Amino acid sequence: MRPLAALRRAPRRLPERSSAATSVSSPPASGSGRGSPLSSFLARLLLTFASLLPERGPAGIRSRTACRAAERWWARLAASLIGLRINISGLEHIEPGERYVVASLHEGFADSLALLRLPLSLTAVARDELATFPVLGAQLSRGRHLLVRPERPLQSARTLHREARAAIDEGDSVLLFPQGSILGIELAFQPGAFHLARRLDRPLLPVVVTGGHRVWEHPFAPTLRANQAMSLVVLPPVPPEEAVARQSAVERDMKRFALASKTPPRHFDPSRDGYWDDYRYEIHPDFPDLARRVASHRRDTVGADAGRS
Repeated sequence: MRPLAALRRAPRRLPERSSAATSVSSPPASGSGRGSPLSSFLARLLLTFASLLPERGPAGIRSRTACRAAERWWARLAASLIGLRINISGLEHIEPGERYVVASLHEGFADSLALLRLPLSLTAVARDELATFPVLGAQLSRGRHLLVRPERPLQSARTLHREARAAIDEGDSVLLFPQGSILGIELAFQPGAFHLARRLDRPLLPVVVTGGHRVWEHPFAPTLRANQAMSLVVLPPVPPEEAVARQSAVERDMKRFALASKTPPRHFDPSRDGYWDDYRYEIHPDFPDLARRVASHRRDTVGADAGRS
């Protein structure tokens, strides 16, 4: 079996960082270069519509159903405004009325535009720091999405098990990103989603999303691109009693689909992206060169810290 690194395509370098606010660009007809700039009106408009999503359902009672419907409406509007094409396959693997633990690859905020096309009501699990983001934080609260801090795994696990069960009981599926970060395809899966599926006795649904990093590169760069394409592939669900044992196989299958996609996944390049030392992540062994590079950096960082103390 070929290692995943052998399937890797050459990474596309992100544009230079800018301190300016989010800009919107569209690729030229030739498909090369950064493209001519459009008005940032679209970006402001999308944020404005997001702020109008309802906080309460009928009779003033907060409703997951009302929030989920509004979120799906906003996602379709946003995709339409920026000319985003989303190629979707594998929906036949979703059983109507079933509630899943959804495990998805993750490249950035644009992933939600694809994931909200799934015929599921989704409660997302997100980092607690996102609650401080303008507009996004308010919507996470309105929609009763779940906030955790991966760097505190025991506390996060207790919170997740309790609140995820409540979401399942109300008819939602629970969406997690096993990589725990948007750095790139090389990040190894963490086991939380697989253990949660077993604990909640719900099937684990693998979802492969790629191309989102080409739509909006935040936090690596402020550029929002129009007229891009994303891919979403739903793989066959895994029975809850098999989820933990099959974590490695599921991860390899998902990443092989991503690396073969016509909309290539994001690749982690520490010289471009930084090492994100404050975040919990590991590099999958199938990418040994990058794994050694990150390990060397961490050893050097620990040594430097020890020398200063």
